[in-house]
Amino acid sequence: MLKVSQKNCLGCGTCVMVCPINQKICPQIAWGSGPDTTEVIMLIENGVVTLFHPEKCISCMECNKVCPTKSIYHEKGV
Repeated sequence: MLKVSQKNCLGCGTCVMVCPINQKICPQIAWGSGPDTTEVIMLIENGVVTLFHPEKCISCMECNKVCPTKSIYHEKGV
C-alpha cells in the first residue's frame, strides 16, 4: 500500500505531477497545475502530500523516484 511520511515531505508537489494515474484522471497535472478533483491518488494539502486514493496506485514508483526526501514509499503486506 502506498504511504507518505508527512513529517519528511517538503510539499514540492513533484510526485503529484509525475504520477501517471494522476495525469490520466486530471491531465492538467502534467503541465504543473494542481488537480481539480480529489479523485486523484495524491495532492498537496496544507503543505504536504495527502493520499486520497492509494488503492488506485499501480506501484510504478515514479513518485518515489522524484521525491527529494523519499517520503513516498510502499509498505508491503498492507
